[in-house]
Amino acid sequence: MDKLEDKMTIFTPEDFQDEEKLIAKTAELFIKQDVSPNISAIEQHQYDVTRQLFQKAGDLGLLDIEIPEAYGGLELNKTISGLVAERMGYGSSFSVSYNIHAGVGTLPYVYFGDESQKLKYLPKLASGEWIGAYALTEPEAGSDALRPKTNAILNEDGSAWVLNGEKQWITNAQLADIFVVFAKTIEGMTAFIVERTFTGVSVGQEEEKMGIKGSSTATLILEDVAVPSDNVLGEVGKGHKVAMNILNMARLKLAFSNIGTSKQALQLAVNYGKERKQFQKPIVDFTMIQEKLADMAILIYGAESAAYRTAGELDDVIKLASKESIVQKIADFAIECAINKVNCSEALGKIVDEAVQIHGGYGYMQDYEVERLYRDARISRIFEGTNEINRLTIAKMLYKKQAQTASTDKISVAYQPAESNHQYIQLSKYLMQVAIDVIADAQINLEQEQEYMRLLADMAKDVYIMESSLLRSEKATHEKTKNLMTEILCQEGYRKIEKSTIDIISAAETNEQIRKTWLNDIQHLNIPLHQNLFMKKREIAKSIINNPKSIS
Repeated sequence: MDKLEDKMTIFTPEDFQDEEKLIAKTAELFIKQDVSPNISAIEQHQYDVTRQLFQKAGDLGLLDIEIPEAYGGLELNKTISGLVAERMGYGSSFSVSYNIHAGVGTLPYVYFGDESQKLKYLPKLASGEWIGAYALTEPEAGSDALRPKTNAILNEDGSAWVLNGEKQWITNAQLADIFVVFAKTIEGMTAFIVERTFTGVSVGQEEEKMGIKGSSTATLILEDVAVPSDNVLGEVGKGHKVAMNILNMARLKLAFSNIGTSKQALQLAVNYGKERKQFQKPIVDFTMIQEKLADMAILIYGAESAAYRTAGELDDVIKLASKESIVQKIADFAIECAINKVNCSEALGKIVDEAVQIHGGYGYMQDYEVERLYRDARISRIFEGTNEINRLTIAKMLYKKQAQTASTDKISVAYQPAESNHQYIQLSKYLMQVAIDVIADAQINLEQEQEYMRLLADMAKDVYIMESSLLRSEKATHEKTKNLMTEILCQEGYRKIEKSTIDIISAAETNEQIRKTWLNDIQHLNIPLHQNLFMKKREIAKSIINNPKSIS
């Protein structure tokens, strides 16, 4: 793993230009003026209202951010797509419908469609005339999504594939005009384009869900559906490439949406805390509440820094890639996309929980918006691959990558940067390397002992967030609050990584003397002197309380 100072400058939210901010403002106004007043109708499944909102979003150019110009799109990049998804994150369950349509409902055609498929479907998806959906999950194939029971058999003259099976929990099911459906063939899993009007296509009843009640979720039923051979998406037997690469992009888009909802929850908490008085003063004046607000803001800062960094790096490689190599370039970002999905969904969970807590009993009442945010947030740790599956992805790929790293390229504690944040990151990378070496030496079967993979994934996540935050704050050295948040992320991040390393050594190393040596070495690492985080968090909280606009 390379040294921090060897890395190129990353993209950060501060890099957006006026034109790009205007696109974000368009999404923001759309949510405020069109979506929010219709939340009740959306949650009552008044599909005509949702369809009208999709068409309005299409008119505003919010559905075609990543669609090439040749097919009616704006052909913009991942950072702008992320910015729009973030603003749409304020849109309750409509944001879920939007993300599915603009992400997994559209991008398969962009990256895997042939010319005729792109010409036929992308303009309709870009305008909102048609709504897209993605049908991967089955009743018995949730996390094990690459083993579908839905099957496809080529007919005698080779003109069509006949599909049979059921796809479960399909977002936009009642609204969708077109589905990307994955089915088992003799050659392997294959992706098909299935139009709603095809004979044999039907949709089950709406599921009654804990949250995101306004997004349509139902079973897609396929009974002897004849799908033209021209509607194979990508190659026969190579549907796993479509599924996994599109899910990578979906995870990143979900991360951005989670950031938007997190900001919404923090804004609600700050506004309520300033109005609510106890013991003759606003509750935001109490330092325990300030600590909560600061922790929420720090989680958002870390999540933003990491997600926009990933999007920016994706844009850089896609810009230089040939059409034939773009899919492989996207596949190379599987770790980063999984990290962002896990981090942002879990940050959102903590943030909405604290927002409810700050509201007290009122936060439990449906009259207050934060109650809905709390219920809606829970699904983010489950869909687009559960966080457990994403952690396995991170750990497997990290372990493989580090195992192939030459000893001369490994991090050494002999190199000690002067600045404390750099030191925390350097030492964290060293500890992560130690953990991997200990696991390798102990010949741990990671497939059977997944606790190790969980810890490795969390270490990789924390290092990525620490590093992204520092690279961002170094571009904004004059912004004290951002620098304070980076300092806290690095100090607290190191503590978590140190604990995880100790847990791994304690579990994996059976030789007591070797174990003692490792633990003693960690105890005597030359770490920076810990600072007073209470005071730093109070300063961050006061900055947010005095300037709520800084949250967005």
